[in-house]
Amino acid sequence: MLEQERIAALTPAAAAAGLQPGMRRAGAAALAPSIALLARDLPAENRILRAAALALLQYTPDIALAEPDTVLLQVDASLAYFGGPRALHRRVAATLRAMGLHASMGQAPTAQGAWLLARQAAPRAPRRVLKAATLARRLDALPCALLPSAQPRLDWLHDIGCRTLGALRRLPRAGLQRRCGTELVRALDTAYGAIPECHAWIQPPARFRQRLELPDYIEHAGAVLASARRLLEQLCGWLAVRQRAVRHLTLVLEHERGRHARPPTVLPLSLAQPAWQQPHLLGLLREKLGRLQLEAPVIALVLRVADTVEQPAASTCLFPDPGGTPAEHARLLDLLSARLGRERVLHAQPVADHRPETANGWQAAQDGPGGQGALPGLLDRPFWLLDPPVPLQVVHNRPVYAGQPLRLVRGPERIESGWWDAALTVRDYFVAEDAAAARYWLYRERDTEHARWFLHGRYA
Repeated sequence: MLEQERIAALTPAAAAAGLQPGMRRAGAAALAPSIALLARDLPAENRILRAAALALLQYTPDIALAEPDTVLLQVDASLAYFGGPRALHRRVAATLRAMGLHASMGQAPTAQGAWLLARQAAPRAPRRVLKAATLARRLDALPCALLPSAQPRLDWLHDIGCRTLGALRRLPRAGLQRRCGTELVRALDTAYGAIPECHAWIQPPARFRQRLELPDYIEHAGAVLASARRLLEQLCGWLAVRQRAVRHLTLVLEHERGRHARPPTVLPLSLAQPAWQQPHLLGLLREKLGRLQLEAPVIALVLRVADTVEQPAASTCLFPDPGGTPAEHARLLDLLSARLGRERVLHAQPVADHRPETANGWQAAQDGPGGQGALPGLLDRPFWLLDPPVPLQVVHNRPVYAGQPLRLVRGPERIESGWWDAALTVRDYFVAEDAAAARYWLYRERDTEHARWFLHGRYA
């Protein structure tokens, strides 16, 4: 990465080829012709930095941006919730990796101290400190060149044998401030915790709409997921800091513009219950994209949320339900709907009709229970209805099924309904048993010269 025709940053592969920071473009091109040399894009870097800060809001609401290329997180109130400093460090690192970012991280009682620990060059040096006394010992061993305010006077400091922050602290403060200015002394004091730090915490937007330009054309829906995950991480951070949950979100896949322009592909995602957890949303999006056939290459992604609801309160039950919580059931419905299609995942919807074959309808499971009013009282009905009902023989005035006479144990229950349409029903229902105590639901026709018997249902 070039800034003013000199190398400002480079990958490990470029360093292995012999390139070094500060090298001119011509020398880098002559030494490693196959290495790509790109001009630094400060607006793009700022967008990525703000996107990372938005994603990290799921761990703390207090986040600030600092120079150069730094995101500061105040996590003292989050350590216990996320399982301690190591567990929180792993989760933050995983979130940054999911966004395609490689970060050097440090933890300390002060933001300036954490920043210095993160910038030290030693690969195996400790970068997590919890106590102020330990932080002072770690900082004393760091080179004073890490402080930006010390770099203009670095030659003079080295000439007098001052190469570490510990040696810099031992210099007379009046003389150090007179030669190097107040900025260097203030940076030292804030790093060691001698004076308090002030930060301007970022404010999340009122509505979520994030766009991501892709570095290259994507022609397979499965490859879209890796880029969409970066947007999901930002969404989860935004939902966490605002204490909101989402039921509907939309992923827009933008295609080529210009002469070969095509309309964008809109991928709506609906959930049975409000959600804000990244694994849940990512799993549903994976299923949706796995069933999508792209009609054109994708050049950009847009994730937007139209409306949100308050996050549901956590369950306070002393003994959790062994069958799973309502949230777990809702996640299962979301997963099945994303995998099989919304029109194939249905649940029963009672209908105000006494006829058994028409007393139930079906609707999408994600729509929740319908508004049919109060359900009738408990009825003795089998769950297995035969369609169509099976006609039965009658021997000695007893219905016979599969060669066995049936004994009527309960009934009749009279049903007369359907006079308003063509399916008029006039029946007497009975519960019957065979010799093995298996139960059946029968009915006999009424108002006919030769009343017939039918098997309409079987009990479990």
